[in-house]
Formats: sequence, C-alpha cells, structure tokens
Amino acid sequence: MVSGPANSSSSGSESDRKEPRRKQGEKRAKAPLNEAALRDLALSYAARFASTCAQLEAYLARKVRERGVAEDADGRAAPIDIPALVARLVELGYVDDAAYARSRARDLGARGYGARRVEQVLWAAGVNEGIRAETAPAEAARRRAAVLMAQKRRLGLFGDGREDSADPLSARKAHEKAVAAMLRAGHDYEHVRFILAAANEAAIAEWLDEAADAEGTDGSW
Repeated sequence: MVSGPANSSSSGSESDRKEPRRKQGEKRAKAPLNEAALRDLALSYAARFASTCAQLEAYLARKVRERGVAEDADGRAAPIDIPALVARLVELGYVDDAAYARSRARDLGARGYGARRVEQVLWAAGVNEGIRAETAPAEAARRRAAVLMAQKRRLGLFGDGREDSADPLSARKAHEKAVAAMLRAGHDYEHVRFILAAANEAAIAEWLDEAADAEGTDGSW
C-alpha cells in the first residue's frame, strides 16, 4: 500500500505556525522607546534640522505616541522626561532658540518679508516673546525688506506701469492688489504707502539711507 506524503500533515501545521507575510510596502513595527533610544532620536533630529525647543519637544512626543515606551525589568513602562531631555540638549548647545530666531529673521528679511511675517513664523516655531522682541528688525531693516519685496513682486516703480493706467478703476484695483500683497508679506502700511507712492527710485534710495544713517547701520537684518 502506498501512503501519501509522510510530512504532509506536519508541513501543514508548520505553515500554519508561520507569521503572516507583510504586505508589499508595509513597514515592520519599530520597538518601543526607552530614554537612550529617544535621546538618539533627539540628537539625530537636532543634527539634521535647525529647530527650537518647542519643535524638538513636539517631535519627541510624537515619536513616543507612535512607538510607545519600553517596559523596564519589572514589566512597567518607564516614563521619559521629554522636557528634561530637551533641556539637556540646550545645555550641550544642540538647540538654541535665539540663534534659530536670528537665522530665520535674516533669511526672511533677505527674501523681502516684513517684521510681522517674521513674528508669525517665530511664534509658530515656539520662540518665546522675549527672544522674538530681541530679534525684531529695526526701522532701516524694515524699510529695506519692504523695498526688496516691491522689487520681487514688481510693484510701484518696479512694476509694469499698470497702476498708471488711464482707466481709474483699473489703476485703483492694481494699487489695492499691490497694497494687499505687501501687507500679506508682513510689511507696515506706512512703508507700503510710501513705496507705492514714490515719485522715483532716487526718493526710495534716500528714504532707505535716512533710516540707515539714523541707526548707523546698512539696513540689513
């Protein structure tokens, strides 16, 4: 008598015991975090990205929510003091809110954005009020950034002359659109009004020099 394959039953059982295959693109679940692993994540994040204390703390809290906290030898989840971990990185110089604020303010100013936009960006990044006040640009820098934005957007003297259209309605709409664009970029209304009403570029240059001379600066951020 010829029997069936001797291992058919056992092989079936073995197959049943195998873990199900992961679907294509499905990632293996990562291990829960202990303090050392979370510190490594914090160091890696700080090395790759310029960030504030608030941003780093939010990132670490998200990682803990995603992966959970590892259990200790007694099977209990060991709490991790995230604020203390962030404070330690500040002590070591990996995170510096003031340096971050200065860098972002310079970058935004060089791109033509105004003080109000800088304030909004730093507030959203969790920079405290004191540092935001210290980082706020002086008058000369505010004027320079406003002129830069007008040049980039080709507004006023730097535009195509649509505001000088013979059609009063079209001219008014073009002017209102230019004002709105400058205000959205964070500039003071008084600065916007001066730039858009300036008779020539020499008047704008004189306006810039006036503020820079008063402060003894070149108007940069």
